Amino acid sequence: MTTCPAAAYTNSHLTSATIMDNFLRLVASPTGRAARVAIGAALLGAGLVQARKNWGLAALGLLPLAMGGADLCLLAPLQGLPFDGPKLRETLGPVPA
Repeated sequence: MTTCPAAAYTNSHLTSATIMDNFLRLVASPTGRAARVAIGAALLGAGLVQARKNWGLAALGLLPLAMGGADLCLLAPLQGLPFDGPKLRETLGPVPA
């Protein structure tokens, strides 16, 4: 009898809440902040280089650039967590072993 590979994950310790917590932990980390700033700068630069065709791309790049630079996380309040990066890191704590 064959089993569905997805069935192995149904009883896993990984729930959507823990996956989201781990994602937010990454986003709030110094590495995540640097990545958001870099992605925002790249989108902003690409939008500005393409001038009139992609002002929307440049505007979209402002969001991760500003949020990473200000150490804020827009997704955290959706999970009932603090918006502020230092408070978010304190609330989530270190990565569980």
